[in-house]
Amino acid sequence: MISEADWYETIPFADGITLIHEPWMPFFFRCNMWHIRGRDRDLIVDTGLGAFPLRRNVPILNERPILCISSHTHFDHIGMTAEFEERLIHPLEADIQADPRNDATLFEYYAHGGRDAELFMTPPQGWDAQSYRIKPAPATGLIEHGERIDLGGRSFKVLHTPGHSPGHISLWEEETGTLIAQDVIYDGALVTDCEGADMADYRRSIQMLSELEPRIVHGGHFPSFGAVRFHQLITAFLNEAS
Repeated sequence: MISEADWYETIPFADGITLIHEPWMPFFFRCNMWHIRGRDRDLIVDTGLGAFPLRRNVPILNERPILCISSHTHFDHIGMTAEFEERLIHPLEADIQADPRNDATLFEYYAHGGRDAELFMTPPQGWDAQSYRIKPAPATGLIEHGERIDLGGRSFKVLHTPGHSPGHISLWEEETGTLIAQDVIYDGALVTDCEGADMADYRRSIQMLSELEPRIVHGGHFPSFGAVRFHQLITAFLNEAS
């Protein structure tokens, strides 16, 4: 089993962006958390499984004032959201974040029968699926499509990108061509059939994203990728969904 001190890893990218992840989970279940440095404050997008405290083990999350945004409320993305004082989410998923029951966050499927073993290459020390609970983290604010997240010296546009879940959001920074896409699009098998998913919404979201020209795309799972791969994935999705 993996100790708390070894559970998280940080990997710096360009443009003041750092990947925080849980490297002992397979890519499909391993949430990519994105730390973004601003002039006046920082941003963290999503907070992982919650097997161990996040801020205690990732020093960059304690250096400056920090805003936490949840892309959506599946269990692998909001595990440690309660650690942050300022928490934003789309209104369609605010109720789940305030009351993150295992059935509402999709963890229920993994809570019995040993299926939680799929989540790990090597499990965290002390892991027990039967006692897993996410702490309630009521939103301190709600975000809608088109709003701006200002960090000082840089800002991200909120994109409501439903389909994987009703209130899923992505973030777009035009100046650097950075798309924080999370689970609406990544370079792996997309989940289009979970509870709350809607293929008509998914098609509309992907069609909207197709109008962007990102330099880099940071998804919620799997490695980041560039513009060519972005348009390849979009074309493949729309062809299959037609």
